[in-house]
Amino acid sequence: MRILISADMEGVSGVVHTTETNPDKYDYARGRALMTAEVNAVIDGVLEAQPDADVLVADAHGPFRNIITEDLDRRVRLVRGRPRPLGMLGGLDESTDAVMFVGYHARAGAGPAVLAHTMSDGVLSARMNGRTFGEIGFNAAMAGHHGAPVALIAGDDAACAELAELSPDTVAVPVKEALGQAAAVTLHPAVARERLRAGAIEATRRAAEITPFRIWGPVTLEMDVWGATVDLATLVPGVERLPGGRTISFTARDLPEAYRVMLLIVTLGQVPHR
Repeated sequence: MRILISADMEGVSGVVHTTETNPDKYDYARGRALMTAEVNAVIDGVLEAQPDADVLVADAHGPFRNIITEDLDRRVRLVRGRPRPLGMLGGLDESTDAVMFVGYHARAGAGPAVLAHTMSDGVLSARMNGRTFGEIGFNAAMAGHHGAPVALIAGDDAACAELAELSPDTVAVPVKEALGQAAAVTLHPAVARERLRAGAIEATRRAAEITPFRIWGPVTLEMDVWGATVDLATLVPGVERLPGGRTISFTARDLPEAYRVMLLIVTLGQVPHR
């Protein structure tokens, strides 16, 4: 059995502010440690349920270099660094049996939701075939395209509810209750890890029963983005600016193409505009 754990940071227990998630802020070292410990709790649960599982961990926050490598469970392999194919799902392929989302957050505009955004603060909204998705939806769809269900999600209650709309059978482990963009009622980290371990055991045992979330056929991607990102995005063949000025549209032949274009536009939005 092959499991991919995609680990973000905003949804980790105890984390509520960008000072804990940004590498240049004073409390980032604490955020890294909490993230690494939650990932280890999930790994422990997976390997308790399936001792011979092949577990990959994709560091999926910001620079993709957050998990403290020497503190990570030695029984797994780590996908680290960027840019890379499939972004937050680095390591996903047709042999993946299930994906687990750890430390995930709700989409831009959701609320109350801790540190809600979609890939970048420069993305106001993103839609596929008219339906609004955040990182949870995009990544669940890409996992489903490869035949893998999302077996587990951990984050705040808003993140768990967001995935429940797409995959109601996924095991959810809410580790905090959102009060706003930078406030929550959070579990003690040790309690959160106990629940994550138990959730991972259940998710591993039930993975084969969970239906992957899929989006079939051509995909129309629309993104509302800030400022010069619109101008840069329209340099990509096939990307059009829609009336209103800040919305771009791209019709992809399939989900993977839409996902790649979305990643490219997010990256263009992070390039200094001079």
